[in-house]
Amino acid sequence: MSGVFAGENAETWSGKDRADENFPVGSILIRRDLRRHVHAFYAFARNADDIADHPHLPPEEKILRLDIMEAVLTGARESGSPTATALRTSLVATNVTANHARELLIAFRQDATKKRYASWTELMEYCRYSAAPVGRYVLELHGEKHVTWRASDALCASLQVLNHLQDCASDLRTLDRCYLPQNWLREAGSSTEEVAAARTSPGLRQVFAMILRENDKLNAIAADLPKLVDNRRLRIETAVITALARRLQARLSHNDPLVMRVKLRAPDVASAILSALPRLA
Repeated sequence: MSGVFAGENAETWSGKDRADENFPVGSILIRRDLRRHVHAFYAFARNADDIADHPHLPPEEKILRLDIMEAVLTGARESGSPTATALRTSLVATNVTANHARELLIAFRQDATKKRYASWTELMEYCRYSAAPVGRYVLELHGEKHVTWRASDALCASLQVLNHLQDCASDLRTLDRCYLPQNWLREAGSSTEEVAAARTSPGLRQVFAMILRENDKLNAIAADLPKLVDNRRLRIETAVITALARRLQARLSHNDPLVMRVKLRAPDVASAILSALPRLA
């Protein structure tokens, strides 16, 4: 590991499917001149996530690589992370703080070492760093007020939790990582090991239901976001994303994520777009 990154790229692909996202990333709804900046932030986050989720890198190397990304982002290091270099340039151009990107790295470092979550509260603390900074960055980029942050944080946490449910089996098998609250597994008479089974047991289904009930509360808070956003195009985008969160929540309520990866389909996206049309007014 020593000397590997003297002038080389610390970024590495984890093997995960980069195209399988639950929400649009810098879509055409985003103002054209801001779109490339959203893409720069996303590329940085995607590459950092790939490091944290790499199945063959040891934890200490993951943290070293993430530290290099932060050093390049802040200018403490000149090279070693192309996406951090690009994001640093973008942040200077837009006068947006680097704190959002740096907070993401807190979560990714945690992913390198932490395998289990004791409770829903602990999971929400993780989402504060793994998800909320994404929404906060986009809002700051658009000059939105901090009053939008509570609803945005809820939406980002909801999407993160839904993604955890979608990938719960693969996360356990590939990374020995489980985001399901351990106290709820015990209460339901289930266990982490059941997440790797061929289909969901009654106890595990009970845990999924508990998670989705809490996630419903996040979606209820997130529903206020489009009303709080001043930028018209961003208002439409947030309306689409909140609708997609609700649609994915419904799919996970009625399908087994251990049997298949439950994901949004074309009708879900069309429905979300139609529901956002009133925001055009």
